[in-house]
Amino acid sequence: MPKKIPMRQCVGCREMKEKKALIRVVKSPEGAVSLDFRGKLPGRGAYVCPNPDCLKRARKSRALERAFSAPLPPEVWEELEAQMKEVPADAQ
Repeated sequence: MPKKIPMRQCVGCREMKEKKALIRVVKSPEGAVSLDFRGKLPGRGAYVCPNPDCLKRARKSRALERAFSAPLPPEVWEELEAQMKEVPADAQ
C-alpha cells in the first residue's frame, strides 16, 4: 500500500498541493509572523505557493489575516515578500 502524501491548500491560489511543494507561513506563540521553509517551527501555520503572485493574492484577499485571526501590519507583508524573493533553491 503506497504511503499517503500530505496535501495542503495554498491560501493565495486555493489549490491543493503536496505539503513539500508549499511554503509555510507561521505565526509563533509570541505573535511573530515568518516564512517556515522546513515546516518545523512551532505555531499556527498557513501555506502558500513559492510564487510571489500567490502571496500578493493572499494579501489582497486577507487570507493570512483570517488564518491567523489577527491583522498583519504592512511591515510584516513587506518582510514576507522580501523573504519570498530570497527563497533558497532547495526549498522550492
